[in-house]
Amino acid sequence: MELELKGITKRFPGVLANDRVNLEIKSGEILGLLGENGAGKTTLMNILYGLYSATEGDILIDGRVQDFQSPGDAIAAGIGMVHQHFMLVPVFSVAENVVLGVEPTRAAGILNMEEARRDVRQISAKYGLEVDPDAVIEDLPVGIQQRVEIIKVLFRQAEIIVFDEPTAVLTPQEVEEFFGIVRSLRDAGKGIIFITHKLDEIREVADRINVLRRGRIVGEADPKVVGKEELAELMVGRPVELVVAKEEANPGAPVLEVEDLVVLDDRNHPNVDGVSFTVHAGEIVGIAGVQGNGQTELVEALTGLRTALSGVVRLSGEVVTDDTPREIHRKSVAHVPEDRQRSGLVLTFTVAENLVLDSYYDEPFSRGVVMDWGRTRENARALVEEYDVRTPSIEVEVRNLSGGNQQKVIVAREFSRDVKFTVASQPTRGLDVGSIEYIHERIVKERDAGGAILIVSTELDEVMALSDRILVMYRGKIVAERRPDETDTTKLGLFMAGVTET
Repeated sequence: MELELKGITKRFPGVLANDRVNLEIKSGEILGLLGENGAGKTTLMNILYGLYSATEGDILIDGRVQDFQSPGDAIAAGIGMVHQHFMLVPVFSVAENVVLGVEPTRAAGILNMEEARRDVRQISAKYGLEVDPDAVIEDLPVGIQQRVEIIKVLFRQAEIIVFDEPTAVLTPQEVEEFFGIVRSLRDAGKGIIFITHKLDEIREVADRINVLRRGRIVGEADPKVVGKEELAELMVGRPVELVVAKEEANPGAPVLEVEDLVVLDDRNHPNVDGVSFTVHAGEIVGIAGVQGNGQTELVEALTGLRTALSGVVRLSGEVVTDDTPREIHRKSVAHVPEDRQRSGLVLTFTVAENLVLDSYYDEPFSRGVVMDWGRTRENARALVEEYDVRTPSIEVEVRNLSGGNQQKVIVAREFSRDVKFTVASQPTRGLDVGSIEYIHERIVKERDAGGAILIVSTELDEVMALSDRILVMYRGKIVAERRPDETDTTKLGLFMAGVTET
């Protein structure tokens, strides 16, 4: 099977998302697709998958023009997509998830689950995707859940498979296993489009690399010879520092002290289970772990968004365990949330309004119940310039900015005041190398000014690059503490998977 995107152009009001993109992939190869946040990768894949219609251009399969009006049309033509956020029903079994929507039936329309189980076993055996058809999804680790997503796609006869940021929630060991699966799919004749912002990964797994910048294909690279620095510059259009420069930390007095903290999740399970640690002034502490091991509940408890069941949280010696988010904010705490769109921004508010979300009720932005819009706009213009927020205007709704620029709005708002403690959760999730470089520099600058920083990230390279000390969370507990110079990503990955040292 040969897929070709020919002259694909997509226009939204005021935005040219894709500009005459040409891309082709054949069965039996892995095409890596790189690009800055906002470069047009997602739009292009949404067109391929039938979610959008192109303004101009054609999709061709084996030389024949296609007209995809829905994902169903794309699936019927042999296109499959494994999304970054898994599309699985947690309380269903593996087999039930795989056949959902296309269930095999016996006479009189009775569901034939035995046939579904048999199909899952056959696909698992053929492609090396070992999984129990009767296992319940919520009981499976994320690496196995990803296998279920792949089996779903293969069950629907996909010949071209798109993987969108497929390693975002995997440990290093699971990443290696996943790469083996991707290669086995290629060797079985499938065409793979691999979308990622991780330069090392795309160089390891891809056969060819195409780079998108500002909606256009700006280059093709051979992963066997191209370097990370060259790829990064091709993506961004300028040289990029891939590892932030920072001096040795000089920790001061304790700022954050957490003692025996227990926090329940939404199902009343203790997802933070007796956690204790300290963060000092002038220090960055990183928390590594696979998503879902208590990091979200921990951050919510530290910022007043979730009530702890027991334990103590102190800021500069003062107990704040039961404080509200506003009370904690007023104690010079900054919070960069893990989901910028749900928890960090009001998407229908302007850039200027979002830059005062946590301070609009105080001077100089308001006097009593009356907003001072002149000061609000003055503040926005200054921060947009200082933090390099790429926006046509401070009056633009923040939903119209790229993900990287949305993140810069949050960082600008949180770091633009006198802050003693910062908790940044997944601070660069989904961002391109240029935005990552900038945000890492701002975090280190905040540390060097004497701030205490807690970084929570599933990106081990980020944790290693930024942290002065690293804690690893597994099933709600801190299972290891290391300095970056005494460990590596392989060892950290083992801790993340629950393997302790012997």
